[in-house]
Amino acid sequence: MVRVRFAPSPTGFLHIGGARTYIFNWLFARQKGGAMVLRIDDTDLERNTEASRQSIFEGLRWLGLDWDEEYAQSARAALHRQAAQALLDKGFAYRDFTPAAEAAEAGKDRSGAPWLFNPGQREISREESDRRAAAGERFVLRYRVPRERVSEIRFDDAVYGPQARSTGDIEDFALARSDGTPTYYLASCADDADLRISHIIRGQDHLANTFKHVLIFEGLGAERPELAHLPLLLAPDGSKLSKRRHGQVVSVTAYRDAGFLPHAFVNFLSLLGWSPKDNREVLSRRELIELFSLEGINRNNAVVSYQENDPENWPDPKALWLNAQHLRSMPIEELLPYVESELRRAGLWQESYAGGQREWFAKTVDLLRARYTTLRDFSRRGAAYFGDQFAIEPGAQEKLQAPGARELLRELGDRLEKIPDFTEENIERELRALAAERGVKAGVIINAARAALSGQSVGPSAFSVFTAVGRERAIKRLRNGVC
Repeated sequence: MVRVRFAPSPTGFLHIGGARTYIFNWLFARQKGGAMVLRIDDTDLERNTEASRQSIFEGLRWLGLDWDEEYAQSARAALHRQAAQALLDKGFAYRDFTPAAEAAEAGKDRSGAPWLFNPGQREISREESDRRAAAGERFVLRYRVPRERVSEIRFDDAVYGPQARSTGDIEDFALARSDGTPTYYLASCADDADLRISHIIRGQDHLANTFKHVLIFEGLGAERPELAHLPLLLAPDGSKLSKRRHGQVVSVTAYRDAGFLPHAFVNFLSLLGWSPKDNREVLSRRELIELFSLEGINRNNAVVSYQENDPENWPDPKALWLNAQHLRSMPIEELLPYVESELRRAGLWQESYAGGQREWFAKTVDLLRARYTTLRDFSRRGAAYFGDQFAIEPGAQEKLQAPGARELLRELGDRLEKIPDFTEENIERELRALAAERGVKAGVIINAARAALSGQSVGPSAFSVFTAVGRERAIKRLRNGVC
């Protein structure tokens, strides 16, 4: 059975690179009918925070991709101790009693060559090692990388192909620290073995670590999972996207707060380093599951574009385009709850929109979404349709300043108040009749009316704006020239 895992460390918000890793694991699991395991790798006690942990869950829940099993690595300490003891008992590990100060300087040996091990420590007999440990002498547990006969460690990566590295280039890496806590290498491999993870799909920055993982799996006598490493996400300047340098560009919840639809964002991240064979881009969740494959992952790093100095346009243009496509094409009943949440956030929601005005609300949202890119547009650009406080764009101000425009709008308001049915056809007939009687182009009144009703110089079809704003508010704004 396919079993995959996502194992983030709670040291910051959910990075879009981590979210993409989760998405690829999730798609693979769902396609193969397997299990998605969420494991919080929280053994780094100095850097872990509860706020970061909650941020990871918050981001994953917003994406709307579920998981089948959940674990905290910190709760699995007994397993890690058992794995460490097993490696020691089998001779795959040894205790290194080198003082901490000396060990900290052991990046290179005295000749300046890369450090591989502390001389004399590997040769300590098991009896002496046990005696010194029992006496309370502190030690680091290290993997005993083969030195007697240099060999190659090999594995096949589903993305980067065959990989090989000489054991002569790998240091005796730590499995457990002097305080007994496991290192990333030991905890991760022990958990993967115990949880029967069949495929490890993770970032390319872990590729070099994998040789050490292979050694641990062999030492534990565990079956090695299949491996697939994902290309990195880069900034436009070629640097690796980082939380410190790129801020909101790499935060999943920043995209949520910017008005992205969850699945549109999933769609966007899916295309960073992967593509379906037919090069389609706008994909439903079902289509992503059906089309996804490890073979479709590219080796080239993916670039996330952004305009760093423009806070209104920092998201990747491709992300915005995809969001607009999903915003315009998703079933209206699925979109309405998202718009409701946005209007609530902006203080524009009225309970009648879910009651007696629900039909109007759905029709208005459907009208507006054809021109919108994010959910935020409904509260910013669409404020005039859901409330009485809205900004007047400079272009709209010009339309209102046209000679005689305000007088014509007031007269139009008086005429519309008298029509029995406030329909687009009746509104258009009255407007054109007024234009003919006053000897002006209908466009002058249309443009001024749009400006007064919506605060904008462009928007939905001219006469649909009237019915979307509603009879009472439309007549009031026409008479005032603007609210």
